[in-house]
Amino acid sequence: MSDFGKNDHEDIYSKVLRAGRRTYFFDVRSTKADDYYLTITESKKFTNDDGSFHYKKHKIYLYKEDFDGFRENLEDMTDYIVREKGEEVISERHQSDFKKDYEEDTEVVETTSNSESTVKNFTDVSFDDIA
Repeated sequence: MSDFGKNDHEDIYSKVLRAGRRTYFFDVRSTKADDYYLTITESKKFTNDDGSFHYKKHKIYLYKEDFDGFRENLEDMTDYIVREKGEEVISERHQSDFKKDYEEDTEVVETTSNSESTVKNFTDVSFDDIA
């Protein structure tokens, strides 16, 4: 096996951002012409029913001539999201915690007058109070 061309796409500089089940890799690589470009890779871990796991990866190649436009659009989009929705993060973990809390606050109560079940909710709301 020849070493010729081995360094054509070698990583020059790398950073990793771990974000829950996702990991983002930012890699500066070298072209055959010895110029640099950026790859951004999203790797997401998936767990199978049997406990084994696999990763799905998506990659973006970003070249210098696109940096300004990419930077402007990324900044515009992130500013828009924060402006419209604020900085609070609502993740899947928060949603599952909310669902778990709701299920703990809701219980099934058997009635003694018949065999039907009724649900007792944590919050009892009366709409007669709303005018």
